[in-house]
Amino acid sequence: MVNANRTASVTEFVLLGLSAHPKLEKTFFMLILLMYLVILLGNGVLILVTVSNSHLHTPMYFFLGNLSFLDICYTTSSVPLILDSFLTPRKTIPFSACVVQMFLSFAMGATECVLLSMMAFDRYVAIRNPLRYPVIMNKAAYVPMSASSWVAGSTASMVQTSLAMRLPFCGDNIINHFTCEILAVLKLACADISVNVISMGVTNVIFLGVPVLFISFSYVFILATILRIPSVEGRKKAFSTCSAHLTVVVVFYGTILFMYGKPKSKDPLGADKQDLADKLISLFYGVVTPMLNPIIYSLRNKDVKAAVRNLVFQKCFAQ
Repeated sequence: MVNANRTASVTEFVLLGLSAHPKLEKTFFMLILLMYLVILLGNGVLILVTVSNSHLHTPMYFFLGNLSFLDICYTTSSVPLILDSFLTPRKTIPFSACVVQMFLSFAMGATECVLLSMMAFDRYVAIRNPLRYPVIMNKAAYVPMSASSWVAGSTASMVQTSLAMRLPFCGDNIINHFTCEILAVLKLACADISVNVISMGVTNVIFLGVPVLFISFSYVFILATILRIPSVEGRKKAFSTCSAHLTVVVVFYGTILFMYGKPKSKDPLGADKQDLADKLISLFYGVVTPMLNPIIYSLRNKDVKAAVRNLVFQKCFAQ
């Protein structure tokens, strides 16, 4: 009952964001707004072309459409809140809204980890067994693979969010972050968070370590297969089919592994610089990475570029 009363006493959280640097807020507002518009436009176009173009009705582009939709969902769960924090003097968020935002952002991040590993498996089958690819990666296979990514990410987020919200909060409601990032919220708890730390560690292994190992092994076999192709042109063509995915993987996992994989401590030495670095890294992961995904796939994929050109021509001709 005591814990329940303590938790109920916190009705809202205060998001610090860049409050310590007010001169930067207007600049960051314009920058993040521009990036968000690019995210909506770029990923929206990718979803449109993968749905409307019959030549792109393949497992690879089905996963790509899911990735684009996921990036839109993730940024929409956090970017409007970030933009609002740059304009309002008192940057508050209700307790319930903080829980929802924390759940959505964690769920989308965990889902993307699994989805990228599914995409690596798709590229592995396409390169290693091109003749059997349509049989192995049929609709009965790739649709459940995609669905399982969403279910796994949502389940992990529900567990972590539930564990965090069961903790007592004893009056300190200032979150030193742009959003209700789960690690920042845990710092406000006035109880033992060892269960949360262990649970987060297990989740990191499952959703970071396992997919990274799976993707790494997939690309080892892919590379070995490509090197056995006799012609240079054949090797270039084979590598081009997975180069965009590999680039996205490096950008995504490179950022998220650094953000969540490094040890967290409450060491007061250099705490301000560490907090600022964590916030900027989180901002990069949450905004820049979803913005780069459609750009990478558009620039490095001839089929997508051709589909976008056809879509533009059709719209222009229709007018």
